[in-house]
Amino acid sequence: MEGESALQLREPASLRPSWFIGSAIVIAVALAGIALAKWWPYSHKLADLLTSRTWSGGSIFNVAGPAGADPSIHGALQFTVAYVKSIWLALIVGLAIASAVEAFLPKRWLLGLMGRKAGFGSSVVGGLLAVPCMMCTCCGAPIVATLKREGVPVSGSLAFWVGNPTLNPAVVAFLILVAPWQWVLTRIVVGVLLVFGVTAIVAHSTRTDSASESLSLPSGFSGDDFSLGEAPRRFARALVRMCLTLLPEYLVVVVLLGLFRGWLFPFGSATDHWGIWAVLLAVAVGTMMVIPTAGEIPILLGLSSIGAGPAVIGALLITLPAISLPSMAMVSRSISVKVTALMAAGVAAAGLVSGAFMWLLSH
Repeated sequence: MEGESALQLREPASLRPSWFIGSAIVIAVALAGIALAKWWPYSHKLADLLTSRTWSGGSIFNVAGPAGADPSIHGALQFTVAYVKSIWLALIVGLAIASAVEAFLPKRWLLGLMGRKAGFGSSVVGGLLAVPCMMCTCCGAPIVATLKREGVPVSGSLAFWVGNPTLNPAVVAFLILVAPWQWVLTRIVVGVLLVFGVTAIVAHSTRTDSASESLSLPSGFSGDDFSLGEAPRRFARALVRMCLTLLPEYLVVVVLLGLFRGWLFPFGSATDHWGIWAVLLAVAVGTMMVIPTAGEIPILLGLSSIGAGPAVIGALLITLPAISLPSMAMVSRSISVKVTALMAAGVAAAGLVSGAFMWLLSH
C-alpha cells in the first residue's frame, strides 16, 4: 500500500502543465535553431545543386596551405577564421539546445525517451533523433555532453554524436547530385553500421550501459524536482558554463589542426603510389581533422580529380565528418576519456570498412 501511495503521488507530477511547457520550449528552441542554421541554408544549396550539378568552393584545408607544407601561424589563423565563419551559427544553436535541454526538459521525460533501452535500443533512438538535426560533429558535441550528464545511456549519446554528421540527409542528397553512386551507397551503408551498431558495441565494451542504469532515474530525483520558474536561471548557468569550459579548448585544438595541416593531411598527387599506407593514413587523419558540415565533399572531389584511390576516398568519406579531435575534447569530460577513445577507434574501424567497401564497388 505504501508503494502504491508513493506511485500515486508521483504520477500527477509527470502530467503537470510546467512539464509540458518546458518540453515545448525545448522543442521550439531546437526547431527554430535547426531551421535557421541547417534546414534553410541547405534547402538553398540543394536547389542550386539541382540546377548546376557542380559543387562550388574548394577544400577548407587549402586556406591553411598546401599538402605537405610546414607549420604556419598565418595558415593556422586563416583556417580557424574560415572554419568558424562556416559553423558559428550552428555552434550557437548547439549550445542553446544543450542549455535548453538541461534547463527546461524534465529528466524523467528525457530518460523515458532515450534511457528505457540501453545498448542497441538507445543507439537506435539517439541515431534517429540525430538525423533531422544535421549538426557537424563539433556543433552537436555540447548537446551530447548534456545528454550524458542528464543520464542518457552512453550508446544513445554516442549515436546522437556520430549520427548527426554521418547520416545527415542533406549531405547524402548533395552526394547524390555531385558524386558517384558508389560514394552514396558507401556513406549510407557504413554510416548506418557506425551509428546503430558500433556505438552499441562501444557502450557494451565499456560496461557503462546496463538495464538498471537506463531504467533508473538519477540519484535523489523525483517527479517534483523540476521547477519551470528556476529554468531560465538554469539555462543561463548552463550556457555560461559550456561557453567557458568547452569553447576555449575547442578553439585551441582547431588552431593546432590548422597549424599542422600540411603534415596531418598531406594527400596530393603522389599519394596514389602509397598503397595501403595511404588508406591507413586516411583513416588516422580523417578521425582527427575537423571540417564543417558537407566539408568532406569538396575535399574528396579534389582528391578524386588528382587520382586518389577509391579506398582512400571511402575511408575519408566516413572518418572526416564523423568525429574530430575538437569534438572529442568537448565530450570527453562527460562520456569519459576511455569511451571517447574507444569511439574514435570505432570510427577508424568503420573508415577501414568503408575504404574496403568502396574499393569493392569500384572493381
